[in-house]
Amino acid sequence: MKKTVVVDDDRLQLRLLAQQLYNLGRKQEQVVTCNTGEGALNMLQEQVDQVELVILDLNMPDIDGVELMRQLADMRYDGGLILVSGENSRILESAIKLATAHNLKALGGLSKPCQPTRLAALLHDWQQLQKVQQRRASFSYAVAEIQRAIEQSELVNFYQPKVRMADGELLGVETLVRWRHPVDGLVFPDQFIGVAEEHGLINELTKVVLAQAVADASQWRAAGLQCGVAVNISMEDLLTLDLPEYIIELMSLHAVPMSSLTLEVTESRLLVNRRACLEVLTRLGLKRVGLSIDDFGTGHSSLAQLRDLPFGELKIDRGFVHGAAADPVLAAIAAGSINMARQLNMLTVAEGVEDLADWSWLRDHGCELAQGYFIGRPMPAAELQAWRDDWQRRREERKCENGDGGIKI
Repeated sequence: MKKTVVVDDDRLQLRLLAQQLYNLGRKQEQVVTCNTGEGALNMLQEQVDQVELVILDLNMPDIDGVELMRQLADMRYDGGLILVSGENSRILESAIKLATAHNLKALGGLSKPCQPTRLAALLHDWQQLQKVQQRRASFSYAVAEIQRAIEQSELVNFYQPKVRMADGELLGVETLVRWRHPVDGLVFPDQFIGVAEEHGLINELTKVVLAQAVADASQWRAAGLQCGVAVNISMEDLLTLDLPEYIIELMSLHAVPMSSLTLEVTESRLLVNRRACLEVLTRLGLKRVGLSIDDFGTGHSSLAQLRDLPFGELKIDRGFVHGAAADPVLAAIAAGSINMARQLNMLTVAEGVEDLADWSWLRDHGCELAQGYFIGRPMPAAELQAWRDDWQRRREERKCENGDGGIKI
């Protein structure tokens, strides 16, 4: 039976957390409490393989939570971690990021006094994460399997709508590839894109995704549905100097205007050949292909890329969007990104718009385009028309509720 370890030098807080765990279904023999960092460290060094969850106070007099996190990382602790603090929220958020940097599975933070509802939510997240990890652990895709998937046309595109915030109009979609595995069902890209990049298959995979996206865009246009299509490309793709010729030929074949295509570039790894990348992106820009810097502010996507590469669109990462209405730190980052893009004459697209509060905040701060579950989930190409009809109905309902004719979705 795996254990939950609670570490806090405040004995009252320790008993409170233990009681909350009992109330949430943890048995007493599963919960181990430690009122010193040193005691917790000694226990963990002996029994770390028996621990599935650590709830850790940051501010303790002997060994504090920050040092204990480092020790957990050195032990290669593989369970979940919840941080507890009576300090300000910025300290807690920084500590959570530090835990992630240590490759610990940080589930989130509890501010003192700890609320049972918040603890319950974090425990639920941990249970869901364990299920996902078990599912992923059961998959082990070899390079040959991915090569076969490409050759056997097992890769399929899903599309997530991007709408204009001023009036809610559909302007485009982002292409999100899936693998329809003959045995495992629908496989998400985080389970095969990395392997494709590592083993030289990403260029071939990208061309398959591009070809399907442009073909679908052509069919939408024939049906009267005018919208652009965005495709994610790897930095590895930009080392292929004939990529512009491939795209030109593809767009001509399907009679889709070059300006209807946007390439979203995410730097998942450091750029090793800036000259080739600049050549490819500049040539594509000259052909009126849209160029977007994806997940801005994360990974290697940074101000240097805005300075050096010809992007016309900036996508604000979902980590800075969802919750910005209630979080001043997220609000400052998102608003700063919107204002900077405006000064650079770039479009701004907000990812991860999950509720009305996100939508309203972004609209009020001048963001131009948005995508996320509040608007629409990724869907097969054949479902886009039905989604648009439903979205228009939702817009009309909101107009009636507001009574002013304005789009207040």
